[in-house]
Amino acid sequence: MPDMTQQSEPVQPVDGTVVPRYAGFSTFARLPRIGDVPTYDVAVVGIPFDSGVSYRPGARFGPAHVRQCSRVLRPSHPQTAAMPFATQPVVDAGDIACTPFDITKAMEQVEEQAYALIADGARIITIGGDHTIAYPLLRAHNRIHGPVALVHFDAHLDTWDTYFDAPLTHGTPFRRAAEEGLFVSGHSAHVGIRGALYSPDDLSSDAELGFTVVHCREFQTRTVADVVAQLQQTIGDRPLYVSIDIDVLDPAHAPGTGTPEIGGLTSRELLEVVRGFDGLNLVGADIVEVAPAYDHAELTGIAAAFLAYEFLALFGRARSRT
Repeated sequence: MPDMTQQSEPVQPVDGTVVPRYAGFSTFARLPRIGDVPTYDVAVVGIPFDSGVSYRPGARFGPAHVRQCSRVLRPSHPQTAAMPFATQPVVDAGDIACTPFDITKAMEQVEEQAYALIADGARIITIGGDHTIAYPLLRAHNRIHGPVALVHFDAHLDTWDTYFDAPLTHGTPFRRAAEEGLFVSGHSAHVGIRGALYSPDDLSSDAELGFTVVHCREFQTRTVADVVAQLQQTIGDRPLYVSIDIDVLDPAHAPGTGTPEIGGLTSRELLEVVRGFDGLNLVGADIVEVAPAYDHAELTGIAAAFLAYEFLALFGRARSRT
């Protein structure tokens, strides 16, 4: 847990012009570990959990894969004129330890350890792991911020009630979150939804939870700027939590995931939507469902690493404005 009474001083990652990017620390972007600095504003944390998957397993290896792929990151973000590592102290908090044999217990462990990282005012960017972990992460953030505006990027709704009578899986986190009032109905959104459903009732059942839905096909007829404007209006000034299932991207951009669906967003489209959250009250984010066994040429891991970097840039810009 950070000591927020001390002055937060940015600690730079390893200099890529001195130590080649394929060498040095194996932390995210070769950042310092959480125990190596007295305090931090933002922590990147992994959750190597995939006991909630319904098709291809392997997302438990996602955090390590994304860290490896994050070696390509550089300190200057030209699109937003941000220096994410220079304007705020960022650390790699390692992995949250949770049991692979008891999903209920694992979710309790995730909530408590995530809360410990943010209890004193820091922010976290979480790398999964399967999408089940979004539920305890929302619970942890709720303890500080109350109900959040939730923007959920995914090919799938993830608001089903159960899978095989199990209430906690990667297809149910936002149903459980809705039941507990963890997000604000009417001020939350799904983005990128596509593919076949189990029933036509899936969409009507989801609508009762208060999500705005931006279907993936809408990106064919609408500009990204138009979608961003809609999301900004939906979110308003509420605390914003963003959850990204990497399968929102087309498999051409992110093949390494557990439940791929064709016809997804391009990486460019996703980056531009995320950049549209600049100026909003972003409080936390997760990037989940990276399964490296199905990845090719690190396409998926690199996409996830750059998305985490986008959130670091957003946090950095917010800090520079205060």
